[in-house]
Amino acid sequence: MTEDIHDLVIAGSGVAGLSAAVYAARADLDPLVLEGDEPGGQLTLTTDVENYLGFPDGVGGMDLIQRGKEQAEQFGAEFRHGRIEDADVDDQLLELSLSIGDTIYTRSLIVATGASARWVGAENEDELMGHGLSTCATCDGAFHRGDDVLVVGGGDSAMEEALFLAKFADSVTVVHRREELRASEIMADRARDHKDVQFRWNTELEAIHGSQEKGVTGATLVSHPEGYPRKKAESGVDVERETVDVGGVFYAVGHTPNTQFLDGTGVERDENGYIFTRNDAAGRPTARTAVEGVFAAGDVADPRYRQAITSAGTGSMAALDAEEFLEALQDASDSAAPATVTQEQSVP
Repeated sequence: MTEDIHDLVIAGSGVAGLSAAVYAARADLDPLVLEGDEPGGQLTLTTDVENYLGFPDGVGGMDLIQRGKEQAEQFGAEFRHGRIEDADVDDQLLELSLSIGDTIYTRSLIVATGASARWVGAENEDELMGHGLSTCATCDGAFHRGDDVLVVGGGDSAMEEALFLAKFADSVTVVHRREELRASEIMADRARDHKDVQFRWNTELEAIHGSQEKGVTGATLVSHPEGYPRKKAESGVDVERETVDVGGVFYAVGHTPNTQFLDGTGVERDENGYIFTRNDAAGRPTARTAVEGVFAAGDVADPRYRQAITSAGTGSMAALDAEEFLEALQDASDSAAPATVTQEQSVP
């Protein structure tokens, strides 16, 4: 068991965490970055990033993350493996218990642990994620010009993904395990009314075909008139299977923010676990949370955009807010310290 005290700990090493680390390190805050179980976050699953500013020819997701880490280390950020399992943020000194058994203490914390896209458990999804299988149409849709693609899901996110993909793909088929959508009526109507968007009701994705070299080449769909066909197949009920030729598959079944370690703390979150950030006294947005000294950046506080560029922006916001907080903390400490009596001031 080791015990350290830091001015700033950054939980997460994706784009948001790395951006915060660069800003904090340049401000001489000596940030400690906890890399978590999946260093680099979701971007490491993306083979090519074409919409990040400054890379006109695109950049590999892993390459972008590695460059960001090197940049942060150059300015003095420290990186350590480990994930926060429990946090006590009730006192001025925050106590963080790590998965590796260490306990560390910090005066401020930036939560940039991201949100993990939900997968559906289809065969070969591990192998093909980032190679034609994606969880982000905005990120990867342009790679599928002229393809037939599948979108798995039935909520607003799935409708948004389908409509976006219809700008590039020849056809988009929404695969949904029921015959009713969870999406709002306006989004459902937009998707239904689009000429290039079709629906496969009471259908689920069972397997994805292809290779990392060739990408996605097809998929096996399973269906049953009463819905939830995979569960029925597991119970021995006869279902219908069909193999279709597609060039891409997109998962749109939601994300889970990695904020479980904040359970029982005063950090406010919505019903899905996304962190609420607060405005300042003038009504301007900040990265501050309901707990003094705790800040949030990236997908962990963003259920809407979930882009690398927006994560980088909120990472810089969190670092600047943390710097301001630590300066105020130091000023308060200095003003509370007893005055030192110099020799000239001493009374004989």
